[in-house]
Amino acid sequence: MSNVLYPKFLQKLIGASTISTGTPIDLATDNIRIALIDTGTYAYSATHEFWSAASSALVGTTQLLGSKTVTNGLFDAADVTFTSVTGNTIEALIIYKDTGFAATSPLIMYMDTVVGGPINVTPNGGNIQIQFDPTGIFSL
Repeated sequence: MSNVLYPKFLQKLIGASTISTGTPIDLATDNIRIALIDTGTYAYSATHEFWSAASSALVGTTQLLGSKTVTNGLFDAADVTFTSVTGNTIEALIIYKDTGFAATSPLIMYMDTVVGGPINVTPNGGNIQIQFDPTGIFSL
């Protein structure tokens, strides 16, 4: 698998009426979070739409993306540090819009590769830093 935007997110962006309704997604101003994921508990599916489909695989706590920008179709944010992480091995990341409720928080992106290669980290109680590609997180 490689980094992929969730198809339901893309449908929301183009206004498709075949998916659940909800508020629009504004990557620059909404609460956009990133989560460390154990793929032994969660398997990516193109049909997944909301954070509730993946939240049981969360390792540690989610982090709010900061310094978000959207320029010429390119989404970027500051690198993220997860502090004092313990739990299962982490093999992926999920970016989602946080509405305050897992059942209505749309999934945006599934990532299993970051700068430096595939994700495979065994938490030891220390910090985990996620460095995004210098060209941005994704482009539409």
